[in-house]
Formats: sequence, structure tokens, C-alpha cells
Amino acid sequence: MCRFIRAGVIFFDGVNRFAAIAKTANWTDRAAQARAAFDLAIVSVLLDAGTGAQWRYHDRVTGKQIGRSEGLALASLDMFERGAFSSHPKDPLRVDASVLAQLSAEQLASGFQVTLDNPLVGLEGRATLLRALGALTAESPGVFARNDSARPGGLFDHLAGLSDDRTIAAPDILSELLHELGSIWPSRITLGGVALGDCWRHPAMTTDDATSGIVPIHKLSQWLSYSLIEPLQDAGITVTNVDGLTGLAEYRNGGLFVDTGVLVLRDPDDAARAHDVGSTLVVEWRALTVALLDRLGGVVRDKLNMDALELPLAKILEGGTRATGRALANERRAGGVPPIQVTSDGTVF
Repeated sequence: MCRFIRAGVIFFDGVNRFAAIAKTANWTDRAAQARAAFDLAIVSVLLDAGTGAQWRYHDRVTGKQIGRSEGLALASLDMFERGAFSSHPKDPLRVDASVLAQLSAEQLASGFQVTLDNPLVGLEGRATLLRALGALTAESPGVFARNDSARPGGLFDHLAGLSDDRTIAAPDILSELLHELGSIWPSRITLGGVALGDCWRHPAMTTDDATSGIVPIHKLSQWLSYSLIEPLQDAGITVTNVDGLTGLAEYRNGGLFVDTGVLVLRDPDDAARAHDVGSTLVVEWRALTVALLDRLGGVVRDKLNMDALELPLAKILEGGTRATGRALANERRAGGVPPIQVTSDGTVF
């Protein structure tokens, strides 16, 4: 399995690929390593949306053909290792704003081994998202260029500066990510002139203020928050209240609840149709996934006689729900596709 949720590094088949690369680096201190880990985590997580059933990435280390999130993570790691995002030939293990701002879909396609026979859904959307990240990073030197030229990894210095006695709460990491990176997301819903990103409308969500009808999810931002925890810890910063983040509303976690019969489609024929990410059905599925992950977390802890400090939701997501959802999908459907098909633009799901 290859995941980011445990750290701003990549593990695949039990091997820490980032650690192997780090041995070749000439980072001067822990902060420099943290910036590189942030660079890789931010780019990789932003690239991780639905791939479609056909796409596979050939892993040069194992020789395996890897699809979906695992393949995307390996592809982004390989591009990072080759210096594809760096403007410094002697310092390849970095992501520079100037390179991201000019990144083309063709360059991304080359790095991700995309061909007519190996198509990747939402390729242009991913490239557009990274270009927006590059432009934003360059335009915000106070956040992203405190101790280096503009790069996503500069966010480490910003968060370190906000920490209180080298301590920061996980929800504060999410808040800063939404505040500093929120403008890169495609503008679907705005409130008070602010683009809300991964927020969607559902008629059952009612409040007595301007947020009525809006469901906040922020899957990629929360995933990124989880992924930045370990690089912060490695740099000597304590992260508290990890359970202040929610579970991730993605198709493996959501598929787990559909494939086990916890959630049932009102219209069984909906399983045979593709649905827009903003449809009532998909918004409801994702929102219920978040709520049920909390419920499941409590059940698992009770079974294992552990508390939230010993077994935070992040560990349950990493080692349990997503892996199980993936296994069930592979057992039930060719190519391991989710039980509900979502039309993706490569920026959300």
C-alpha cells in the first residue's frame, strides 16, 4: 500500500521511499528537510483525485503496474526525485513556484506515463491546479518565501512561526491551509466573495445564517493536514488534537460503507450511472462517509480497548478503512472501481 496520510513521505510495500531519497540529499538542517517534505506532500496530495479505471503507473523499483492513489503517489515522487519541479539543477529535491506556474498538461502527462492507451482522467484539471499553486506561492512571499525562494514548502516556516512554544494543533494547520491555499481551487460556491473550495449544496443542511444549504468537506485539504503532521514532528514541532480533523470523504472510505451495506442507494439503478461530484447523491454520500467514520472509530476503539490518544482516527483511516474499502472494491468489481461512479475533473474526488 502507498499512502500519504501518515506522513509527508511515501510508503510503498512497507518501504519508506522518501527516506531512501533523503539519504542522497544535502539538507543543512531539519527545517530544510521539512520544506522538502512539505513540497512533496503538497504537490502529491493536490494531484490525488480520481484517475479513472484504465490508468496505471509502471513502478521502476518493483516493476508493478500501479493504479489510482498509489500510482499517483509514486508518479509524483518520481517526478520530485528527478527534479521535475525544481528550478535549481544542483538541488533537485524541491518544488519551486516558478516551475509550477509554467507546468503544462503535457509535462504532467509525460511524468505520469499518460498515453492514448493509458489515459488519466482530469489531467488538465490537475495541471491547472498546480499552476494556480505556483502562482499563489510566488505572490505570497510572506508565507512561502520566508527563508528561501518561493515554494510550497515555505509553508513549513509559516506554520512553525505560528506555533506556540513549538506546539500547534492539527485544526490550526487545516485553518491555515484553507486560508492560504483556498484560492487555488476551482470556484464552485462563493460566500461573501470567498471561494469555498470543496463545499457543496445539499437541501438537508439547514442553518439560520448564510451557510444554510452548504456542506463543507475539504477532503484534500484535510488529507494534506494529516500529511504535514510527521514532517512537523520531525522538525521538532509537537502537533496536538489530531482528532480535531475529520475522516476523509473519498471513494475508498465511502465505498466501504456502500459495499458492506451500511449505506444503500435509494435507486439501485444509480449504481450504473456516473454522477457529477456536485450532485445531491454524491454530496450526501461524502457527508455520510465523514459522519460514519467517526462512528466507526468509536466502535474500533471499544473493540481494542483503546482511547483516541492511543488510536486516533488518522491511524484507523490509514490502516483500516481505506485499505478495506480498496480490497472490497477489487473483490466486487473489475478494476476495483468504486460502487458509485463520480465524474471527476481531477481536483476533488
